[in-house]
Amino acid sequence: MDPHNLSGTEKAAILLMCLGEQATAKVFESLSDAEVREISRCMVNIEHIPAEVSREVVAEFQRAQRAHAGIFVRGNEFVKKAIAGSGDQQRAEKLMEAVTWENEARPLETIAIMQPHMVASLLENEHPQTVALILSTQKIDHSAKVLNFMDESVRADIMHRIARIDQVSPEIVGQIEDALRKEIGIVARQDKQQQLGGISRVVDIINNMGQGADKVILEGIEKTDPDMAEEIRKSMFTFEDLADLDGRTLQTILREINNDQLTLALKSASDNLKESIFQNISGRAAEMIQDDLEAMGPVKLSEVETMQQTIVKVVLKLEEEEKILIPGRGGADALV
Repeated sequence: MDPHNLSGTEKAAILLMCLGEQATAKVFESLSDAEVREISRCMVNIEHIPAEVSREVVAEFQRAQRAHAGIFVRGNEFVKKAIAGSGDQQRAEKLMEAVTWENEARPLETIAIMQPHMVASLLENEHPQTVALILSTQKIDHSAKVLNFMDESVRADIMHRIARIDQVSPEIVGQIEDALRKEIGIVARQDKQQQLGGISRVVDIINNMGQGADKVILEGIEKTDPDMAEEIRKSMFTFEDLADLDGRTLQTILREINNDQLTLALKSASDNLKESIFQNISGRAAEMIQDDLEAMGPVKLSEVETMQQTIVKVVLKLEEEEKILIPGRGGADALV
């Protein structure tokens, strides 16, 4: 805990805890409900106040106080007693309820651990913009799985809306969580703006949805926003796009992939991609993979797509490390 990096609210919380419960109760009487909530939220998370922090905070508030040796407290109990001692029982109950809510799981956090089909069922009657905002707060793979359980007719609209999201005010997120609260019974509040959507998030979600999802979604977006659809296409990279890479780049990628992985991934690949791969590995390796493909029995499409996606992630990681350049994605810092 660095006293120089503390916010004003955190310093106020520390000062009051140094002064004690009775003094804090008196101070709370003169503060607004919003101020009490802000300070209380800081208090409940404090278990120890180092001596140097208490000294710095007290000095900053120009209080005459001897140096403290460090204070161990039970923040939750401290807040309960301080609020209860404010003299107004009705207000105390209301404030304590609000502080308790702040420390419970939030609706959007609960959605993150729910089964995708349950989330899809929960959101099926919500407006597409609401669904877009909610999915923008979730992990990429979770959002993709939820979308797979939603009606195909609304997927493109939702993805289009996610792509157009930039920042969302706390009030809007709060309204969404209020609505979710009624459905899943959990109270929540959003304290700051979040970077939620955008093109890159749409691309990541599509890449996690499985083969064929991009075509349907992009065609749907193109009907209402052709420029957006084109921008998404330029940002995407699929397993089949390996065929468009130059030999040197493809060889760099293939050095990171073993033959078993490559064989499984090529099970559903186009002849064009297979030819590109075989031209950039040794003749012996190409023959072995071709023989293995011919001898390979039926394989679940999901397993093949998972391996293809694994290889795509290898490609994107190499690009991020600037070991390769993918045409159309290099920007101003392209390799020369």
